[in-house]
Amino acid sequence: MTASTINTGDSHNGDRISSRVLHQNVLGSRRFSNYWWASIVTLGATGFLLAGLSSYLKVNLLIVTDPTQLVFVPQGLVMGLYGTAGLLLGLYLWLVILWDVGGGYNEFNREAGTFKIFRNGFPGKNRRIEIDSNIQDVQSVRIVLKEGLNPVRAIYLRVKGRRDIPLTRVGQPLAVTELERQGAELARFLGVPLEGL
Repeated sequence: MTASTINTGDSHNGDRISSRVLHQNVLGSRRFSNYWWASIVTLGATGFLLAGLSSYLKVNLLIVTDPTQLVFVPQGLVMGLYGTAGLLLGLYLWLVILWDVGGGYNEFNREAGTFKIFRNGFPGKNRRIEIDSNIQDVQSVRIVLKEGLNPVRAIYLRVKGRRDIPLTRVGQPLAVTELERQGAELARFLGVPLEGL
């Protein structure tokens, strides 16, 4: 007999919980902010590169302005270099989005007595980052809250014989209420103490 899966109340984050299995999706690089910045950097860099080329070729390659009046050395050359550097940065951002770096899931299975943490990494031998262990080795769920210039809001799993395992996404910090809800839900599901509050 299988337990029915019920939503945890946050349907946008993809968490699923039943009496035996807790599955939490972790958002990686495919966030709106990353798409936004990759688009802005790519468009801006393309404009700079086309302005530099227009200055060199004396042919207007832009619609909004006429950069043919720029002196190639140093103005056109510098704009071309900025454009090239910006396009390389834009390419990096689009590749990180394509590879969904940091995306994955946390799955806790009480029936099997195991948990699995999975994340996507950069291509290579560490492309798939997987941690499998026994639920009985979990000592506690720890919440870290640090405010300031570089705020940290994260949930860690304290496991015997291992360093603390981060469970939350990297980048945009979660809201404090969401962090508390996820931490309390996980601690209750695993039957371990919740630390840090």
